[in-house]
Amino acid sequence: MIPARYAASRFPGKLMQNLAGKSVILRTYEATVETGLFSEVYVVTDSSIIFDEITNHGGKAIMSKHEHQSGSDRIAEAVADIDCDIVINVQGDEPFTEKESLSKLLQVFTNDSKQEIDLASLMVEIDDWEEINNPNTVKVITDQNSFALYFSRSPIPFPRDKETGIRYFKHKGVYAFRKQALLDFTVLPMRTIEATEKIECIRFLEYGKKIKMVETAIQGVEIDTPEDLEKAKRLWR
Repeated sequence: MIPARYAASRFPGKLMQNLAGKSVILRTYEATVETGLFSEVYVVTDSSIIFDEITNHGGKAIMSKHEHQSGSDRIAEAVADIDCDIVINVQGDEPFTEKESLSKLLQVFTNDSKQEIDLASLMVEIDDWEEINNPNTVKVITDQNSFALYFSRSPIPFPRDKETGIRYFKHKGVYAFRKQALLDFTVLPMRTIEATEKIECIRFLEYGKKIKMVETAIQGVEIDTPEDLEKAKRLWR
């Protein structure tokens, strides 16, 4: 499932911007389909422009029936009546979505024979201090078993001592849910930390849920700003 809003506070209409001859959202959809990992791939949107962009190019799209505060809420509505076990939430501004990282994410559930993990997500190591301090980059810290301790737009942990060899990780906005966990997520009210940071997966942590983090070495480009789009164009070339 690829949640896709036309409006965006930092870069309105970003998903319809041109990336090497195709829109960002179409590039993301095609990249997700091309992994060959999924029985179905849908764009879930509140925009007739995005809906038409996908369906006019032979893709599958679902129009949301209600307004939603997060992408996870949007896809939960869409999958409620779909027979499935695992739901992957791929962000619409991730045109460099690729098979290797998503395969690692799905492996979490293959290895979870006792079905103890409800949610998994991706992270990638970053070492550029400008990116570490950039509030548009969500950082994550984990325990020794790779379960998330916290997500923040601030640098975490705070580098009071830079000589400890600490590694910094960026949270890639790709989630894998057990279907029921996703449906449960939508009925949990947003609490103050999520509302403050504007990071939806904090809701799980605030309610005592565990998020298994999976490290990937593939960074790609998430298109949040016009500058990101220019970076994506250079990378695509």
